[in-house]
Amino acid sequence: MVLSDQLLKEKIKAVVSGLAALRDEGKFNEPNLDGAAGDYVSFDSWEWPQGVGLYGLAQLWLRTGDQESRDLLESWYAKQLQQGLPELNVNTTAPMLALSLLWGETKDERWLKPIDDWANAVLTMPRTEVGGFQHNVSDKINDDELWDDTLFMVALFLASYGECSGRRELVDEAVFQFLVHTHYLCEPETGLWFHGWTFDGNHNFARARWARGNAWISAGVLDLLELADIGESNKRFLTTIVTAQINKLLEYQAQSGAWHTLIDDDSSYEEISATAAFGYALMKGARLGIGPESWRMAGLKALEVVVENIDANGTVQNVSYGTRMGHDLQFYKDIPLEPTAYGQSMALLCLVEALNHIK
Repeated sequence: MVLSDQLLKEKIKAVVSGLAALRDEGKFNEPNLDGAAGDYVSFDSWEWPQGVGLYGLAQLWLRTGDQESRDLLESWYAKQLQQGLPELNVNTTAPMLALSLLWGETKDERWLKPIDDWANAVLTMPRTEVGGFQHNVSDKINDDELWDDTLFMVALFLASYGECSGRRELVDEAVFQFLVHTHYLCEPETGLWFHGWTFDGNHNFARARWARGNAWISAGVLDLLELADIGESNKRFLTTIVTAQINKLLEYQAQSGAWHTLIDDDSSYEEISATAAFGYALMKGARLGIGPESWRMAGLKALEVVVENIDANGTVQNVSYGTRMGHDLQFYKDIPLEPTAYGQSMALLCLVEALNHIK
């Protein structure tokens, strides 16, 4: 495939259209704890997949000045705020990240109070015994558990809003969450991350080196470094952590350019949301001077397979559906494939970063 600047722009436009068109087709019945229907597909729902999708739109707008993306962001948030926001938990915090970027750039007063109130409430969320946020979500209380997802869904928002508002305590909290999750989830022998940890028995569940969980980290650490000033020692430590992880990931990149949903198990299917985020991190890490040229080349290889998985409607295919904590490795292999907002967003992040590398 010959990748060009024009092709990337066409694919970006298609993916944005595909994101806005996503609708829940009733395949999954996952009611929330309050009895409301859970919708983890439709773009109009306030949940973590949509939050990640909005972050992709915000990145597109901030990096390219795309007015359509800004208009879509503003109309989405205005509608949601008018309707009223859901109860706060780890996953419903995800949409606040893009809103903090929108406010940070425009200083539009419509967005400030909702962001500030939410940030204050986040600091009171349930925590595990070591102070890490307990991964409570809309449809489940995960007592005494740390998940790698939490860092992308919560900590990046705290870092972003803390930096642009001058609230250093929020940035410090974000950094602490990255540090404590690193202690319990990062495997020292490989640099890869496990999906979760429980203090009820002190173990990493299935010890799953799950691709999308690792993708939250490779993309999340690099984004944290960009979103906020976290101090030189923290920056050095987390750069070392993400470098070790990415170098190990390169050993498992498939011939196609993708990664398997279980990174170290090539009998599990190749998964495109994680592949897109890894491609994003590889290209971005090389551009920032954190990694060598080989990172950029591997990122471009991932980009190719991402582009191949964008269909004629702009929908990103071969994305694994939302994944709970698995107690055995087969659980991850059995997760169905389903177009989602985070699949669109991770592809969007990859495509937008690629504009820096393909002329």
